[in-house]
Amino acid sequence: MILLSTFFLSAIAINAQKQWTLQECIQYALDNNLNIKQQSLTIERDKNQLEQSKWAMAPSVGFNADYSFGWGRSLNQQDFTITKNKLTQIGSTSIGAGIDLFKGLQKVNTIKSNQAQLEISGQEVEQLKNDISIEIARTYLNVLLYQEVLETAKLSRQSVTEQVNRTQKLVDAGTLAHSSLLEMQAQLATEQVQVVNAENQVRTFSLSLIQLLDLSNESDFSVVVPQIQVDTVGYMGASVEQLYQASQILPKIQIGEYTLEQRERQLAVAKGQRFPSISLSTGVRSSYNPDTKVAKNGDTIIDLDNPLDMPPIELRSSSLFEQLNSNKNPYIALSFSIPILSGRTIATNIRNARLGVQQAQIDMRNRQQLLYKEIQQANNDAISAFERYKATLHNVTSMEESFRYVQQKLDVGMLNGTDFTVAKTNLFRAQSDNLQAKYQYVFQLKILDFYKGIPISL
Repeated sequence: MILLSTFFLSAIAINAQKQWTLQECIQYALDNNLNIKQQSLTIERDKNQLEQSKWAMAPSVGFNADYSFGWGRSLNQQDFTITKNKLTQIGSTSIGAGIDLFKGLQKVNTIKSNQAQLEISGQEVEQLKNDISIEIARTYLNVLLYQEVLETAKLSRQSVTEQVNRTQKLVDAGTLAHSSLLEMQAQLATEQVQVVNAENQVRTFSLSLIQLLDLSNESDFSVVVPQIQVDTVGYMGASVEQLYQASQILPKIQIGEYTLEQRERQLAVAKGQRFPSISLSTGVRSSYNPDTKVAKNGDTIIDLDNPLDMPPIELRSSSLFEQLNSNKNPYIALSFSIPILSGRTIATNIRNARLGVQQAQIDMRNRQQLLYKEIQQANNDAISAFERYKATLHNVTSMEESFRYVQQKLDVGMLNGTDFTVAKTNLFRAQSDNLQAKYQYVFQLKILDFYKGIPISL
């Protein structure tokens, strides 16, 4: 029992220690995001529509049967006798098939239009996945950023705490005035506020990441802290033209291309309404009347075409299958239809379809222009982030050196607490700015990788 309990508690601890990598976060979101699942249903619908348009090319086959009752005067179609004031019953059945031989290629172009629509739906899902991946990467990096800021704030607080203790001893010894201790305690309070602010930021971005993943339990959530190497030698930016050419496979461009193709196919369908249509149909019909009589001569069924010329013979009712066999009427028909006047419906459909093509062409050019501008901006942001990172890194080095000098003077009583507070605040701000610049630069590099078609990872 003790062993079982130990194993169970160990399993809970292992599960609670689960840490998420960026790749795991992205993959989990792509597998479980409800918006993606909802959008994927559109793909299934468009698949059904495409399949239906393909089946429209196949012949249509139908079977029909009816049975009617009548009163009053009626003509028996079998022996052409007239019945008055008597209930009559007539049944008929038919089976036939038909196929369009030519219809202005409307069905072919409809299939291609539906195929393009299916591709559009697929690319829309991919675009949604890309948007979610980028947002997760942005939030994940913010979690890492503020975790580092938090560690920096804690180290800074620890340093000030130690300085407060030293100052307390110096005040007790009469070396420093009590005001120096008050200044150091005020700085410690400021350091505590910085720690709390960093903790709040970690919690806020962790919650945002949890919500992006649609996780229900946030208490056990933590992220893996990878080793991020930042190039400090020099970054001159990437070729915008090369990035633009590589990014032509992105969903936002593919959607524009498939939309244009779909509109062109819709125009072809509209133009096809002008052409004649040719269709072929074939089948067989038959009928049944329970009042029909036939004569029996041995086992031979005699057809009473002219009952007046026939000698008196024994009559009996004709059976269903006998009548269906004797009354069957095979047929084959070829139909030819030419549209002449349709209230300008066809012409209006063609004009509207042409406008749809023009709209798709403009939308395609607009997508290309926006993408080019986005790449220009992303490349410029990467260069700016790198330059800012270098500047803040140099600033941290200078502030650290300055703070060491200030602390040394404070330790020997040659500096008051106010100067120390200013130096400490400037150092923490420089460190925070450097961390923000670092992660902004990393994020911008991931955006450039995205335009190259490289999956987002750390």
